[in-house]
Formats: sequence, structure tokens, C-alpha cells
Amino acid sequence: MALPIQLDEVAPAWRKLHASLRRTVGDSAYDIWLSRLELKAWDGAVLLLQAPSDTEAWVAKRFGRILEDCARHVFGDPVSVAFTGARPGTARGAPRGRHGSTRADADARWGAPSPERGSRLNPRFSFDQFVIGDGNRLAHAAALAVAENPGQTWNPLFLHAPPGLGKTHLLHAIGNYIVAFGSGATVRYTTVEAFTNHFIGSLSTHSVDRFKTSYRDADVLLIDDVQFLGSKAKTGEEFFHTFNSLHQAGRQLVLTCDRLPRQLVEVEARLRERFESGLVADIDPPDFATRLTILRKRAALDDIMIPDNAVFELIAARITDNVRALEGALIRIVAHHSLTGRPIDAVLARHVLDGIAPVRSRPDLSIQAIQSAASSYFGVDAGALCSASRTAPVAWARQVAIHLARELADHSLADIGTAFGGRNHATVLHACKRVSERLVKDLNARADVDKLASMLRSEQRDRTC
Repeated sequence: MALPIQLDEVAPAWRKLHASLRRTVGDSAYDIWLSRLELKAWDGAVLLLQAPSDTEAWVAKRFGRILEDCARHVFGDPVSVAFTGARPGTARGAPRGRHGSTRADADARWGAPSPERGSRLNPRFSFDQFVIGDGNRLAHAAALAVAENPGQTWNPLFLHAPPGLGKTHLLHAIGNYIVAFGSGATVRYTTVEAFTNHFIGSLSTHSVDRFKTSYRDADVLLIDDVQFLGSKAKTGEEFFHTFNSLHQAGRQLVLTCDRLPRQLVEVEARLRERFESGLVADIDPPDFATRLTILRKRAALDDIMIPDNAVFELIAARITDNVRALEGALIRIVAHHSLTGRPIDAVLARHVLDGIAPVRSRPDLSIQAIQSAASSYFGVDAGALCSASRTAPVAWARQVAIHLARELADHSLADIGTAFGGRNHATVLHACKRVSERLVKDLNARADVDKLASMLRSEQRDRTC
């Protein structure tokens, strides 16, 4: 029997294991569940760990395989993980799911490129890579809650948004999270088109029972683009029974659609009612600050070095209502740089954007005109908007003016900051964020901002005529 090794000898490896766990599960899950793990013993083959007594069983069940994988990466193979509170005879490996399958079994089944398994999950679509903003905060929180406790919170979860705003990203993120941490739960992702093709194929090959089993045995069923059910009567009938079977068994359903359930007039009323029986979460277009964050995160994910911040600002100003188009514009600019050798700067960005998202023709709306209108509307001195005054009336008028300069005119953050008394880029973004947050909660503030914006647009139209 191997002699126990002094713990101080493995302290560096233990620190590396914690760093590896943080990278693998993300900051929030690590901080909540794994940060307080302690190493109690190590004999060269088994890591004996201790977690707080009230969470140890949950940590062992949910993170057992992750812990072992990370431990093997750091300590070498073979190595296994055990917990001080484990019952005698409890296996140290990955826990088994309710169907008797291990995580490895589930991964193998999921990875099989079979038409019965539908489309594959995209590993890039994770919660860590999803940028949270005011427009998608509810949908993100609901998706994460479902991933944490499938079948126990919102069931079904219905994600609604126009194309390109992140519905499919969240759908894949749920699936990837459950595959990673779901202790053997079987996940099935498909689109309505794939579901239809599979159903038609099963009719022609007399394998309908096999078709039904492949969906109804899933612990979590993720369905994309349910708006296409409207034109498929027989598929809709089968989908209805699949939905009922899973829901009655307490299995999780998550659906995405480009319209609200009540707007699916071609879908049977009984299905629309079931779609509305859980949580319907909307996703709205991202605001300017969120668009900037999305671009920076995509650049970091793809290891793209963009030293000129104006490039991000130009893309975020031109592409306002579609995340997919936003990322596509960035990719196109990088492609032009790669093919032509031109530096990635504001000049190249404008050249590319003029071809895909030209500036709307309108007379220039100067920052000074916005400042004048805001000072008059809110009854504060125009000069105070550029001063250091932080009194509530002046601060609110200044923030609204900065917000409108960002939304109604094509001015960079640097230009706006300079016009408002030499304020920096971060201050301008902060002002825009404060206005956006207040507009969500304060109807009177929203009415004021909408009225002022309408007045400024009217002035633009008058100058055009």
C-alpha cells in the first residue's frame, strides 16, 4: 500500500487543480460550489477531498467527473477522486443517471452522428460566452435556472426573439451545461425541420415506435424554430403527443420561436396553450454598451487583436438589431485585413461597413443641438451640462443628452466625451447605461426621453424639407 504523501508537497499541484476547475466550470459555479474544497489526503493514486457538509453530496454528484478529469490533467493518470463523507462502497467515478447511464455513456450517445440524435450541440455556445444585457437578462437567468435544475423550474421554457438575438445560443448553452454537469441526463437538441424529416422518414420505413422512443426517452428536449410547425399538420400532431409525454413525465422542454405563442395562428390552439403554460422569455435587441461587449468578447474568443477601439464603436453604431450581423461585420473587417494587408482601423471599418450597413441619409444632428434641446427641456443651463456639477437635475439632463448623442447621431464616444467637458470614454458609456436602466423602471423618465428624441427628429426632418 502506498504511503500517504505530505500535503505541502502537492500544494502547487493543488493550486493548479483549482485554477483548472475555475477555467472549466466558469467563475460563478466555481465560487459557489468548488472554491471551498479542501485536500485532506493524497497517496499518489487517490485525492481525498472535503467539501462543506451541507453541499458535499451535491458537489460529488454534480462535479465528480469534472473533478476527476481536471485532477488527471494536473496530477497525471491514473488518479481518482473521493470525498471524506462518501459512504463505504460508493464508487468514486462519475455518478450514474436515472437510466443507469454514466456521463461518458451519454456523451458517446450524444456525439454519434446519427439522424436520430438530431443536430449536434455547438460547443462555442456556452453561458460563459453569452453576453448579458438589459434586453436578454430574463432569458439568460431562466435558461441558467433550467440548466441547473431541468424539469424543476420553468417547464416548458419558451424563448422568443427575432432572428439573430441569441435564442439558439441559449438553447445550446442549456444543452452543453447539462451534458457537462447533468450526471448522465440525456439531452436531445433538434430543429422542427429535423424533427419533421425524422418523422416522415420513420413513416416510410415503418419505424415510428423507434422514432417516438428516440425523443420521449430524453431527459431534456431542446427544440429550435417551433414557428415552422404551423404548416405541418401531421408533424404538429406527433409533436403534441411528444410534448405531452415528456411534460407529464417531468422531463424538461425548451423551445425557441421568432414570435410569441399567441401569434402562432397556424399552430393548433392546444399546442399554443402548452407553450404558454411555462415561462415565455423575450429577448430584445442589445443596447450600445452590450453590442460593444459582444464584439470585444468575439474578438477575444477568436484571438483577434484590434488595437483601435473606434473599430468596435463603428460596428456597434451601424449594426443595432442583430447579434449575428454584428459578429458577421467584425469577421468581414478581419477578412479584408487578412486579404489586403490593410491595418484594422477606423478607415477600413468604415469602408467595409459602407458596403453592408451604409449610414442612413439624414442631416447631421450636432452634439451642440442635442445639448441645447436637453438644457431647454429640463430647464438647466446649457453650460452646466459640460461642467463638473453633479446635482440631480443637471446630472440627469447631461446623461440624457449623452444618451441621445449616442443614439441619434453618428458620433464616437471620444467626440461625445470631449463635447461634454472632456469626459472620458468610460464616463460616456456609464451615462448611456444609467439612462437605459432608468428607462426600464421609470415611465415618466421614458416619456421625457421619448418626447425629447421626437423633438430632435422633427428638427432633422424640418431641415431636410
